[in-house]
Amino acid sequence: MTALTLDTSAVTAFVEDATAAPSLHNAQPWKFRLHRDSGTLRLYADLERALPKTDPDNRGMYMGCGAALFNLRVAAVAAGREPAVRLLPDDSDPVLLAEVDLTGSASPDDPLALLQPLIRRRHTSRRPFLEEDIPEFLRDELCLSAHLEGTRLVFPDAWHTESVLNLVHDAECREAWSPEVRGETARWVHTEPSGESSPADGIPAEALGPGQWGASSPVRDLTGGRTVAGRGWAPFERRPHIALLGTAQDHSVDWLRAGQALERVWLQATMDGLVVSLTSQPLEWPELRWAVRDPTSAMAHVQMVLRLGYGPEGQPTPRRPVAEVLDIV
Repeated sequence: MTALTLDTSAVTAFVEDATAAPSLHNAQPWKFRLHRDSGTLRLYADLERALPKTDPDNRGMYMGCGAALFNLRVAAVAAGREPAVRLLPDDSDPVLLAEVDLTGSASPDDPLALLQPLIRRRHTSRRPFLEEDIPEFLRDELCLSAHLEGTRLVFPDAWHTESVLNLVHDAECREAWSPEVRGETARWVHTEPSGESSPADGIPAEALGPGQWGASSPVRDLTGGRTVAGRGWAPFERRPHIALLGTAQDHSVDWLRAGQALERVWLQATMDGLVVSLTSQPLEWPELRWAVRDPTSAMAHVQMVLRLGYGPEGQPTPRRPVAEVLDIV
């Protein structure tokens, strides 16, 4: 595959893997454009899929697009292509987030290729996890994954974990009192199971998991008090394992790097037999976000709170067809 004879079917497969990435409320806020003559693929933010009430500065949207970019890199490397990435390549086009040159050849021993089979296995698990510790060597491996993408991953101590849980519950209360946020969430979170006529985006009922007895884990209840047929209740782990993913700066390019790091950490965790859920609730309120940071670390800006552990894998969520997100010129 060269700049002159670009295999568009291969690039379509890369984009299909890219769109398996996580995004806030599974809004899938991305578009791709393949320029066959130059062998470049461009990633754009889809502002029609922004969440202005939940994500007013589009930080979450950039992170979702960053996660899709990482999947694209993994898929390309697994196919023998070396993706040369430029982030935010055009100051005059704010929705152009990245440009990827796909004309180079990848090293056959590039470790990214090992992650490609995990792309389809990675799902959010909103179910109870086991009361089982994560070995230190696995934690170190996940921290290294974040470091390789220019970010930091920190496992806070018990005191700070409790503080983060309190901030999550504070954010939940704020959200409950905001009809605008609740209405936006209801647009993307469905109370019916997925079926043939279901939307190709958002979160279906079967992916929500059970309601939580008590408030021991930072699992976001996306129902907003709406009834979900067949949804039960369950006790969650009393001592959740959480990790904070963050960056030194807090600009658009940092959000893209954080999204790539998030997906790299998540795929590595999946390879290691761990399951993951995310919560961004306390990060969506500026007056709470600063308090999430671990005061003992050098991390200046927390971009995501991860809950990790051992437990059942999550349910897959729908994806839009590649034809809806990829334009070939």
